[in-house]
Amino acid sequence: MPTSKKELRLHYKNLRAVLSESEIEEKSLAIANNLIKMPIWDRTYYHVFLPIVEQKEIDTEFILHLLSGKDKEIVISKSDFETREMTHFLLTDNTKIKKNEYNIPEPVNGLPVSTQHIDVVFVPLLAFDIFGNRIGYGKGFYDKFLASCKPETIKIGLSFFESVDQIDDVFESDVKLDYCVTPEKIYQF
Repeated sequence: MPTSKKELRLHYKNLRAVLSESEIEEKSLAIANNLIKMPIWDRTYYHVFLPIVEQKEIDTEFILHLLSGKDKEIVISKSDFETREMTHFLLTDNTKIKKNEYNIPEPVNGLPVSTQHIDVVFVPLLAFDIFGNRIGYGKGFYDKFLASCKPETIKIGLSFFESVDQIDDVFESDVKLDYCVTPEKIYQF
């Protein structure tokens, strides 16, 4: 089993690439069902990523339904590829969503939300280890974003696959997860 970020990134991109639409839907629903069991529902602001369908990311539609059913404030982001910063907006009925050049669905405009308001972040990833380290696409957007959140913000990774034992090349600046949820189980770090 590979253990470097580069090898793991490639390995899990390949595993995701062969998932069918129905497998993605089934696994995404199983993840949402596991989230229901978690002690995270007494908060107000929940940050959710909108999936890059072309990268076969987790379909967060089920989580969005869960959050709106619980009357939570839903926050989504827009990425600036020059600064590697994310700006956050409240998702409302009036929010217009448009894909950027990397096929990331993003809000066109809306009501800005400070990172200091965000209580729970659902984090996209390619792989994670038993210590709560994660591997994303390597651009550092989420590390920067998570580092700017308040210390008590709950960071929950979402993964189609189970953990690896260890990621070798973890950096100081890599922000660890509090939990990771897969279709099979909930990991707590």
